[in-house]
Amino acid sequence: MFSSNLDFNPDELPYYNPIKDRKVALITGGNSGIGFYTVLHLYLHGFIVYIAGRNFNKVSQAIKKLKIEANRRRSLIVENDLNSRFLGELKFIEIDLLNLLNVEKSTKIFKQLESNLNLLILNAGVGALPFGITSDGFEIQFQTNFISNFLLTQRLLPIINNGGRIIYISSIAHRLEFFQFDRNWNFNLKPNIIFTWFRYAMAKSSGIQYMKLLSIKYPNILCYSLHPGFIMNTNFFAYWTRIPFFGIFFWFFFQIFGWFFGCSNEEGSFVTLNCSLNKKIYKNGSYFTTGGKLINSSRISNDLNYATDTWIWTIKELEKRGFKNLD
Repeated sequence: MFSSNLDFNPDELPYYNPIKDRKVALITGGNSGIGFYTVLHLYLHGFIVYIAGRNFNKVSQAIKKLKIEANRRRSLIVENDLNSRFLGELKFIEIDLLNLLNVEKSTKIFKQLESNLNLLILNAGVGALPFGITSDGFEIQFQTNFISNFLLTQRLLPIINNGGRIIYISSIAHRLEFFQFDRNWNFNLKPNIIFTWFRYAMAKSSGIQYMKLLSIKYPNILCYSLHPGFIMNTNFFAYWTRIPFFGIFFWFFFQIFGWFFGCSNEEGSFVTLNCSLNKKIYKNGSYFTTGGKLINSSRISNDLNYATDTWIWTIKELEKRGFKNLD
């Protein structure tokens, strides 16, 4: 049913009957890219999936495509297997990671809709962007990839039940944080083609540190972070490919790099699915790479003293903006 050069098969992961064993997942950025395929497989495995996004129309269109693709794949399954596999549900919830008040409001709405959350996937992210500051006063990559995820997770922790899982999609680029950067740095320096990656690395490294501390503070919740692989056929590099004249060179580079080292969006979702559904319990706070391989993240992201510093800094910054009782 699936063809892949990775040693992983989603069919081998457990399936759930949503009537008898209701499993609820919330995923950010689930309407495109690897998030789309993550949602597809969770839906095929019987999960009630809330797709968090800013645009109702875009998510609604994605839900239509997801249902069509799910039914197509189910039509290829033999009847005996089909009788033990149930489709879940697909729902939209508005969450704008560029607006912390919206994130706060959305968590309150979600907790009114659901009393238990089994799986939280922090999938949405941005990178390789020119410098910008959000209305909340954070660098755009740092807020989208870390700060908003921190606020979202802290507010949802009370309904994540024992045995629940939190998955953070990081990047191999987190290793560009060679030493613990001051979290007040925004790297508003030129050339942007270099310093945008330091901004990105700091955000993604902070996310891994956050998972490490959560795994210690809440040992009954599995907290994993991961690098999904080199996925070149997304809009992630759109800024660079649209630069006048030089953009065509970036486009060719990304195409060639992706040919030799890249993986598809669906293959990129496999490590998230493995962390989300595999009944094998890995060490809490672990870091994974393409296909679900367990590896070590960078020295900076693994250092608990640095992680504690990042945690304290984040709490203080959010408190300055009126978000209390987060620790």
